[in-house]
Amino acid sequence: MIQHCPTPTELDDLELLVSGAYAPLSRFNEDGSVVTLDLPDGATEAELVDPEGLPLARVAPDGSLEPLTHAQYGPFRRLHLTPAQAREQHAGATFVPVVDALTEADLEELRGLGRVVLLALMGTGTSSLSPVALVRATLVAADLLDDASVVAIPLPAHGDADADHALGTQVVETYAGGDPVHALADTSSSGEPAGLPAAIAAIVDADQPEPEEQGLVLFFTGLSGSGKSTLARALMDLLLEQGGRTVTSLDGDVVRRHLSAGLTFSKADRETNIRRIGWVAAEIARHGGVAVCSPIAPFAETREQVQEMVEAAGGAFFLVHVATPLEECERRDRKGLYAKARAGEIPEFTGISSPYEEPVDPAVRVDTTGRTIEDALDDVLVALDEAGYLHLRGTDD
Repeated sequence: MIQHCPTPTELDDLELLVSGAYAPLSRFNEDGSVVTLDLPDGATEAELVDPEGLPLARVAPDGSLEPLTHAQYGPFRRLHLTPAQAREQHAGATFVPVVDALTEADLEELRGLGRVVLLALMGTGTSSLSPVALVRATLVAADLLDDASVVAIPLPAHGDADADHALGTQVVETYAGGDPVHALADTSSSGEPAGLPAAIAAIVDADQPEPEEQGLVLFFTGLSGSGKSTLARALMDLLLEQGGRTVTSLDGDVVRRHLSAGLTFSKADRETNIRRIGWVAAEIARHGGVAVCSPIAPFAETREQVQEMVEAAGGAFFLVHVATPLEECERRDRKGLYAKARAGEIPEFTGISSPYEEPVDPAVRVDTTGRTIEDALDDVLVALDEAGYLHLRGTDD
């Protein structure tokens, strides 16, 4: 039996299946259900583990689960009650689902309900806030009420609004167990800005910084010889000259020497190299830094995986396609790589014997043919400025 670490959404689903929160649903991949599990390499059964390798459950070919243990770590784990625990501890209370920071109006509405349990639905993709920020903001709200408790429920979004709404309603009712459920009034269409208590507003501001304060991954992709590394270095120099942000270069060749030593240039190893770059870049973005990456990264799927890692860490992903044509890249060929690839001396060489999948919708596309580095870099600077991430144009004026 293989070991498999599910996606964040699947891990959330696993916890709710095992806890009984999804009852009567108790397994993955039932007909018509959005609660699904994809196993690798055609496997039909597996031991499911968390990102640290802790075995959580075994899944059988029919999708049924044999729990092994529960997740033991993570922020606010103490608040992750099962429905049975919540009903036992909070019988007779009014249960209130929470998916966003509570406003002054929300709090005023809740004060008339007596004892309340705030169900923070903090699963993957359900709230615009990060899971930790949602729970923190909800705890502050509970302190501002007369008699309130917080339960954290990792209810994820699955990309189907109707199905997710129905599933969320079912989960909340399962937790309430017959006690009243109160849905907060929807004021999003009023046009008036939501008034947040100061302590909650501070949490929201820290979790959702302005674009120019957000962690950022600048990801340059293109053929060998396209000019991507040169552009990336020039941009990094500008960032360092301006100051104010921590900047890290994750150049392809440098990463291979230090982070990916021992990997070959097979397709599998090249993709592993990109994912390693992506993971490090995401961690830099998580802490508000800027990571400048310039690998070839020829495959769309792997670039998308990097983007997902960065966005899951709360960072912004800015994709620059250095779209210099193959003919121009071969003409430059300062390292003689294309000539060796044409001669069959380098197998699986991108653009010759291995494909390059052009990005469909990059943040900016740049062709360096017949242009100075300063001119080509200006295309990137304009796009960064318009997106609000960095304002580097005119630094010499």
